[in-house]
Amino acid sequence: MPTSKEDVQALSARADAATARLAEVRHSIARSIIGLDDVVEQSLAVILSGGHGLLVGPPGVAKTRLVHALAVVTGLEDKRVQFTPDLMPADILGSEVLDQDADGKRHFRFIPGPVFCRLLMADEINRASPRTQAALLQAMQEGFVTVAGERHDLPQPFHVLATQNPIEQEGTYPLPEAQLDRFLMQIDVPYPDKDQERAILLATTGSEDAMAEPVLNAQEILDLQDLVRAMPVGEAVLDAILALLEQARPDRSNDQEVRDGVSWGPGPRAGQALMLAVRARALLQGRLAPSTEDVLALAEPVLKHRMALSFAARAEGLQLEALINRLAKAAA
Repeated sequence: MPTSKEDVQALSARADAATARLAEVRHSIARSIIGLDDVVEQSLAVILSGGHGLLVGPPGVAKTRLVHALAVVTGLEDKRVQFTPDLMPADILGSEVLDQDADGKRHFRFIPGPVFCRLLMADEINRASPRTQAALLQAMQEGFVTVAGERHDLPQPFHVLATQNPIEQEGTYPLPEAQLDRFLMQIDVPYPDKDQERAILLATTGSEDAMAEPVLNAQEILDLQDLVRAMPVGEAVLDAILALLEQARPDRSNDQEVRDGVSWGPGPRAGQALMLAVRARALLQGRLAPSTEDVLALAEPVLKHRMALSFAARAEGLQLEALINRLAKAAA
C-alpha cells in the first residue's frame, strides 16, 4: 500500500500506463471475440489477480476461442488438454521413464506433461474422472508438481483456464469442492443475443477470420499482478467484503434464507479472491482503487462455486445467484 504522496503518484503513474496497455489488450481480444464484454473483463481480472478461472457454458459459445485469444494477447505460452474419461494424471503432470546411456547405465528421466506452461487450457474439465481432476490441485495451488517424490516447479506466471459444460449434460462429473475452491472465479458464458450472433455469423463464415494479436508478455503480466496487489483498498470496500462473507455463512448469518437453505458458505479463500478481483476490475476500468460497485459486480462469480444450497432449498426454488446478489447489495 502507498504510504506517502510520492508513493501515490508513482502508483498512479503505473496504473495509468497499465490502463492504456489493458485497453490495447481488450481491443485485440475484440478482433476475435464478439460481445461477451463481461466475460472478457472477468477473465482478464482472473489473470491480473494471479488466479485460475472456470468458464461454464453450453458447447459452442466461444469458451475455447476466448482462452486462445487470451493466450495470444498476453503472450503466455499455452497448452491445451482435452479432458476425457480415460485421461490419467500422468497425462497432465508428466512421468518418469527409464533411460540407458551409451555406457549402459540406467537412470530415470522426467518427461514434463502439458501442465508445464504458463497458460493451461483444461478443456471440458468435468468430463474427466475426479482422480484426474484432482491432479491439477497441487499445480493450481502451489505452483509445482511432485512426481515420484521429486518436486518440479512450474513457470511463472501460471494460470489454468478450464472450460466446463453444464453439469446436467450427459457424460460429465461434478468437480470436487476442494478443486472448485482453487478457481478464483466461475465465469458463466451465455448465448449471444440476436445482434451479436448476426455479427458472429458474418465475421466467422467468410474468407477471413480475424484473430487476436499479441500485446503483452510474461514479464508484463507479472508486473501487472504486482500492481494489482499494490492498489489501495478502502475501509468501505473491505467492510463490504467481510460483511458479505459473514452473511453468506449459515452458522453466522442473520439471513433466514441462508441459515435454512445454504449447506456451506465461502471460506477465507473467497475473501482473498474477492479482494484481488475487485482491484483488478478497477484497474481494467481505469481506476486506482476499487469501490463497493466492484464488490457487487464480482460477488456472484467469486462466491457461487464456493457455496451450495440444500436439497430442500433447491426444491423450493431458491436460486443461489439471486441470493448472493441480494446479500452483496445489503453488504455494500
